[in-house]
This record gives sequence, C-alpha cells and structure tokens, in this order.
Amino acid sequence: MSRIAFAVHGGAGPLRRLRLAPDEEAAIRRAIVARLEAGRAALEAGASALDAVEQAVVALEDDPLFNAGRGSALTIDGHVEMDATIADGRGRATGAVACVSRLANPVAAARLVMERTPHVLLVGEAAERFAVAHGARSVDPASLVTEARRRELARLREPGSGDAAGTVGAVARDKDGHLAAATSTGGMAGQLRGRVGDSAVFGAGTWADDATCAVSGTGHGEAFIRCALAHEIDALVRHRAMPLSAACDAALARVAELGSKGGCIALDREGNAAARFNTAGMVRGWVDAAGRPVVAITADE
Repeated sequence: MSRIAFAVHGGAGPLRRLRLAPDEEAAIRRAIVARLEAGRAALEAGASALDAVEQAVVALEDDPLFNAGRGSALTIDGHVEMDATIADGRGRATGAVACVSRLANPVAAARLVMERTPHVLLVGEAAERFAVAHGARSVDPASLVTEARRRELARLREPGSGDAAGTVGAVARDKDGHLAAATSTGGMAGQLRGRVGDSAVFGAGTWADDATCAVSGTGHGEAFIRCALAHEIDALVRHRAMPLSAACDAALARVAELGSKGGCIALDREGNAAARFNTAGMVRGWVDAAGRPVVAITADE
C-alpha cells in the first residue's frame, strides 16, 4: 500500500497577526487538527488526494477564523472578493476562480472549472453564474463578512497597506501515489477591487504534478506571481533534484529578494512534507509518520 500524506495551512504573517488571544489560538489549533484528522481518515479509507484537499479547504472556507470564504478580508470599499485554485497531479489538471463574491466555497467552484470546462480560470460574475448552474452554493455576500474583518478594514483604509493576509490550503498524497493541492483566499485587507493574487494563478500559489510535488502557498501574492513560486519549487525538484524543503526555501528566498514574505506547504512524490516560511509564523499542520496530527503557528515550534 502506498504511503498517504496530508498537510494544511491557515496563512502566514507578521507578529501582530500571530499574537492571538489564548482562546482564538486554541480555536485555530482545534480547527487545523480537525482538518488533519478528517483528511487522514478520508485518505486511509481510499479517498483521492483531490477529494481530500477540496474537503479540507471547503471546511476552512466555512470557518470564520480564516481568511477564505466566510471570514474573508475586505477590499478597500468593504467588499468580499475571493480567489481559489485546485490542482490534480494526474496530468497537471487545474481550475481556478477569481474575484467571486457570491460563492460559499470558491474551491468547489474551481474544481467545477477544472472538470466541466476546457478552461483554467473564470472570473467575477460569469464564474459565479457558471458555478451555481453546476451546483455550487450561492450566498449573500454580506453573510461572508465578519465583524473582525470590518475592524481590520477600519485600520487599513489605504490601498496596499494590508498585511500579507492569510490564505488557506491543503496538499495530499493518496494511496495510489497521486498528489493534489488546493488554495483559497479572501485576499489582502484593503486591496483594490478587482485585484487578483497568487491563489488564483496556477504555478504561483498552487501546483501539483505526480512526478514532482504538490504546493500551496500563502503570502504576498504579487511577489509569488512574479517569482512563479509554486512552479519554481517544482523546477528545483525536477531539474536539480533538490530536496523539497531546500527547494521551498530557495523559492521563498526569491520572494524575499523582492522585499516580500510568505510561506508554503508541500509534499514530494514520496509523501515527504515541508512547511517553510520567512514570516514570523505560519498556521500549519501535517500528519506525521505515525498518523498523528501536528500543528504549529510560530517559527520556534
């Protein structure tokens, strides 16, 4: 039986975003453990890597603790605009949506794009209409806004002044050795309307290829796009036979050269995991070799 592997993240960021109240930190840790346990159980029962990452990200989108789905960051004028990508390592298939505001689970819409269209990316109202026509859940955009995000926006009323806002993601390897990745975000607090970050760009914030690795990133999307971060990790593994953790560090170093920060989780073709970042911390978790969930937030964990 092939080795299963599973990891998730809930965003990277500076110290001020990681100084959580004890009850909030505990809730975040419980949420990550729940996703790890559910993903492990699904994979052990024979679920595909693709199903496992979609299910994990859907659950994180539904949790207002994270910047995706309900709980998304707000644009400069107080709206929600979400991006998501899903990727299947079998044949490097991928689908994405961007600038959507009326979908409960953008990652599920991204999978519909991948499986039911010849395209890779749909945006805005057209993406919403397509997804709803194929069974995606539509919601009132106001239901995605939390009071915590309103307070955050009040502090960040200048375009571009937001943090490298959190993103959620998952990577998996199933019993058949297939890899998959999914990433979803509400973007950066205070971003301009219509801004699209790396979470909707295959090769920037998300990657999956059975021959090499699966990657889900979180950080400054513009820098991740300029560095093609997820593809850079794949290229270092593929062409230089670099170990996965070293490849993640090298790709993040290119992001740092642009004056930006972030992190990623990744799995290689054998199921070895990496969780690397150059921020003060990253909400992250993985299933260890004994099948136990491991959760960490700060850099010293």
